[in-house]
Amino acid sequence: MTDIISCLGAFALELSPQTRAGSACLPQASAGELSALLARDLARWVPEVRDCDFTVLAALFDPVEILRPGFPLHAELERLTAQAPGRGQARIMALGANENALPETLSPAKEFAEGPFRLVPFLLRGDAELIKTVGEQLEASLLDIGMAPADTALFAQENFQAQIEHARYLTVHDLAAMMAMQYEHAGLKNVWPLIETALLAPDETCWCDAMPEPLALYRDREIHMTLMDADDWQNLGYCGDEITPERCEFLFEQFEMRQRQMAALFQAHGLEVTFEHCAKGKDPRQVLLS
Repeated sequence: MTDIISCLGAFALELSPQTRAGSACLPQASAGELSALLARDLARWVPEVRDCDFTVLAALFDPVEILRPGFPLHAELERLTAQAPGRGQARIMALGANENALPETLSPAKEFAEGPFRLVPFLLRGDAELIKTVGEQLEASLLDIGMAPADTALFAQENFQAQIEHARYLTVHDLAAMMAMQYEHAGLKNVWPLIETALLAPDETCWCDAMPEPLALYRDREIHMTLMDADDWQNLGYCGDEITPERCEFLFEQFEMRQRQMAALFQAHGLEVTFEHCAKGKDPRQVLLS
């Protein structure tokens, strides 16, 4: 039997500052029109796209909803594509809302709806050799040439009721690379490698061990972080040369806020976070490894 695999991507919309889309998902008829435009655009760059199944979920998602271990949103698209009738021929499929609603497994989360960077997930599915060829060509070209044509961008703007500054195509690896840069600019450079490991090498381990950052370890497909009291935190050298009690107290409060920020980010990416208590005198790295 021929192996069937998928190439995962997204149609990315950068909204104007301080704006949000008026519609988070498209009705089925509009979803079908959008899918036809996206398939057409991709086939202009990589003609072999016409030989693949092409499925679009016509709804807007935040990057954290896409970049989760196992890429669950795309996995659901793949499952639905495999079950759709008409196998054996290249199909263009669209998933839109019925009565203004999508199934729960395909619905954007309201808690992430305010972001300025919105993503419409899509996948290409077909014979392994074909998809490998298509995937390699898309990976090599989309970052450089993947800006959407004017008619596609205008269709998205009108139907999602959004003020769009840029519309472009990305593979999920392009998206991950883009998010790595954004996290670095946001001061989260040491956090991203754990998320990236969970996405691309889930059975490996990865540390965030860059004092004075909170210590974190990705292992066994979850995040482990240490909990310690202020005295142990200070004795381990986290406050550096600061010696006044007031200053150390302030820095410890900042440390705990940073720890909560990191944990919330990991959880937004679908990672379970386990906090491990570090008893007095214990090496926190050994605690996380045990």
